[in-house]
Amino acid sequence: MILRKYMALLGVGSARIDLILEKDTYVVGEQVKGVFVVKGGLIGQQLKRIDCDLVMSDDENQKAKGKIVDSITIFTTKYIHSNTENHIPFTFRIPNSLYVGNLMSYRFKSSLAFNEGVESLDHDVITILQTE
Repeated sequence: MILRKYMALLGVGSARIDLILEKDTYVVGEQVKGVFVVKGGLIGQQLKRIDCDLVMSDDENQKAKGKIVDSITIFTTKYIHSNTENHIPFTFRIPNSLYVGNLMSYRFKSSLAFNEGVESLDHDVITILQTE
């Protein structure tokens, strides 16, 4: 049991996050809906928060590569039991002021933060279109 705890602290066998979205193409101002699926690892872990960033990348301008456009944080004290699956609703509004261009790409970067252990990361690429 102690070995499993230390493995989870190092990220081996710890809980994982996966953001499941209803679709992958949105327009500026649209509400995004989905669910965070949190899968328990080898041991139970105390979840502290879920962070989700909308990240913009500009293939032409290296300075804007990986720029965080907007974020949400869900604070929680939920205990993630080993080998379980938890579903947490996700909603996010695409900012109206978002710049949309041919060389722009967007993704949601989701992460779990625990009281003890390594963060779990997930990346979900989305397409954002300008409203017509």
